[in-house]
Amino acid sequence: MQALRNNQTFQGVTLAVLAALLWSGNFIISRAVSNDIGPVTLAFYRWLAASLIIAPFAWKKFQEEKAIVKANSRYLLFASLTGIALFNTFVYIAGHYTSAINMALIGTTSSPIFATIMAAIFLKEKMNAFRFAGLIICISGILLLIANGSWSKLAAFHFSKGDLWILAGAFSFALYNIQVRRKPAGISAVNFLFVIFAAGTLMLFPFYVKELLFDAPVKWSSSLLLSVLYLGAGTSVTAFLCWNLSIQKLGAGRTVLFGNLIPVFSIFEAVLLLGEKLTTAHIISSTLVITGLIIANLKHK
Repeated sequence: MQALRNNQTFQGVTLAVLAALLWSGNFIISRAVSNDIGPVTLAFYRWLAASLIIAPFAWKKFQEEKAIVKANSRYLLFASLTGIALFNTFVYIAGHYTSAINMALIGTTSSPIFATIMAAIFLKEKMNAFRFAGLIICISGILLLIANGSWSKLAAFHFSKGDLWILAGAFSFALYNIQVRRKPAGISAVNFLFVIFAAGTLMLFPFYVKELLFDAPVKWSSSLLLSVLYLGAGTSVTAFLCWNLSIQKLGAGRTVLFGNLIPVFSIFEAVLLLGEKLTTAHIISSTLVITGLIIANLKHK
């Protein structure tokens, strides 16, 4: 039994880390393409692509589980609203007003706090000493990133309009994490994603049409097309599948802490892909986040 629990924890951790790695590019892309495509349009095409990609793999399960889906339609619609329609749309709106670094740092700092508190209140998940200490250490690492080693810089930090949008997105994603933990056992993981992806796409459609008619036209290019495909296949289908399975294995309170790895991955991606400089503050803060994750996933004997 102990070996089974250890194996389940290892699988959950691996899945959460993979999801964080895939998601780390989301903030960078949303900022990079902000002048080429509207935020709702980007979100709509992302989820449309994700729905089309996952449909062939989920259709058989959808047919088999149609009655369960219908019986839980209210639950599925709320999960779709918070995790699909609102969360990433808020992120893409934020991309028009604030930097990719701010989006990654603020979103990943606040979402675990929101989700951990809500998991303790609504799901009765226990906040043991290890998880609390790990959460504090993770937050310390993110704050060090914001400060870049200078506490005077942290003291001068203020929230912009874009930062408030990313905070709203983080709160929405925390609500989604709580919903995933309550997923009915009769709905398979792949069918769950197909339903919420499709429902989220439909929710966004009228706002997509409005943006298409009244805002600047989309400036299509090969890089924008590849970005949409990456968002649909990588950050949507693969990352959400990994994340949801991790929540089932670890619980919402433990899994959300791995979101703190997103800015860490983003830093190293910037160094490797963009040639940005790696500082001592980056190394120390990354070490703090990883240490916090390890401590948070220890259990009392």
